[in-house]
Amino acid sequence: MVNIDGCDRDALIKAIRAESADAPDIEISDDPTPKVYKDIFPFDAPPKATWDGITVPMEMPENLWVTDTTFRDGQQAREPYTVDQIVKLYKYLNSIGGPKGKVLMTECFLYTHRDKEAVKQCRALGLQYPGITGWIRASKDDLQLAKEAKVEEVGMLASISDYHIFYKFKGLSRSQVISKYLDVIEEGLKQGISMRAHIEDATRADILGVVVPFAKRLMALSEKYRLPVKIRVPDTLGLGLPWPQASLPRSIPKIMFVLRHIAGVPSEWLEFHGHNDFHMGIANATSAWMYGASLNSTTLLGIGERAGNVPLEAMVFQYAGLKGTLDGMDTLAITSVARFYKAQLGYSIPPFYPLVGRNFNITRAGIHADGVLKNIEMYLPFDTERLLGVPPGVSITPYSGNAGVAFWINYYFALKNGEKIDKDHPGVMKIYNEILKIFESGKALSISDKQMLSLVMKLMPDFYEANKSRINSL
Repeated sequence: MVNIDGCDRDALIKAIRAESADAPDIEISDDPTPKVYKDIFPFDAPPKATWDGITVPMEMPENLWVTDTTFRDGQQAREPYTVDQIVKLYKYLNSIGGPKGKVLMTECFLYTHRDKEAVKQCRALGLQYPGITGWIRASKDDLQLAKEAKVEEVGMLASISDYHIFYKFKGLSRSQVISKYLDVIEEGLKQGISMRAHIEDATRADILGVVVPFAKRLMALSEKYRLPVKIRVPDTLGLGLPWPQASLPRSIPKIMFVLRHIAGVPSEWLEFHGHNDFHMGIANATSAWMYGASLNSTTLLGIGERAGNVPLEAMVFQYAGLKGTLDGMDTLAITSVARFYKAQLGYSIPPFYPLVGRNFNITRAGIHADGVLKNIEMYLPFDTERLLGVPPGVSITPYSGNAGVAFWINYYFALKNGEKIDKDHPGVMKIYNEILKIFESGKALSISDKQMLSLVMKLMPDFYEANKSRINSL
């Protein structure tokens, strides 16, 4: 196992053995030299995965929730939503979360007139979930905006890595920056607002030297004012790793373990906020749940800065996988959201995007089409029609075969078990032979649904007349 400078393996072992939030406060390490982990993040090469020979146990909380930041982080990656669009999407979030409020809260900007009006109109709907929270910078002026908006909870940016402390707040020490954060958070608590510290860039931070002492002081403030102080752990550059054997600061399981067992943060106050720069967003978010965080911050369709956030719809399905139940969440509303983005916002969802992309349950291979003709479960992970309102389909290409033709007819005419036609049906073979001629002529690389329907009308006229009223929308 590789033990690198800065991970402080011995200190971690000592802290894990102590495993007590009642231990004496750990002082902030005010090293004048920034700890930027160049061994792990060389900049002229991809980040490195390192291992310290220490593992931590999986401890999934009893209660898990999805949280949403579509109207905050999601708006930092696209043109701002209108008030009407925010209200409509807020209603969809309520539907997805279901009666148990599994989409627990949504996070909003509070700066512009549009921001304030959106919060006002969403609140006027009288929905319990998702709760409406705010987002501010570490400023008492921003805190005043939260008070004016009458939000019960607000998240505050608290950049925590030395990349930020030394290069954003030039001239201030670690302890001075942390004191600034604590000052604003305490003021919010004095005003009766539950606070949430967003420890930005946590996966490049000095976890034991800065994050833990900061978190312990936050817990002390919570106890003093008898209000929750949550901690959001942003994997700002998507550098987190989902493995408990990985070293700090990149190991999401270790960060969750340290914050819970050493800093004393309850699972219900611990939230992960992932980014997808290295395709690890969903894996890291799932890992955060498995290793102690109750909350996972997401956006609809994963829309967020750079490579995007953890997609809310993905975590709905991850929740069901971990808990064995959807707990009343409405997955059909996910498809409604996707259609809203396409029709009302002009947003182009990539065809191969999971769950809501046009091709996510479409087969092109003849051997796959033959499989689903025999048993629909063979090439589908779940009943997409029941859970998402989208029946499986087939795209007719040179590789679809006669099985693909039969599959297309069965699903576009909504034929039930006893009504379905076989791949060797004479009409199917006529259409298949016609398709081969089209491909051999070089006139097309694929056959559209409208072309397929025309072929059915031409070559299976009796079938078409008997079943045309059952056609699924194309």
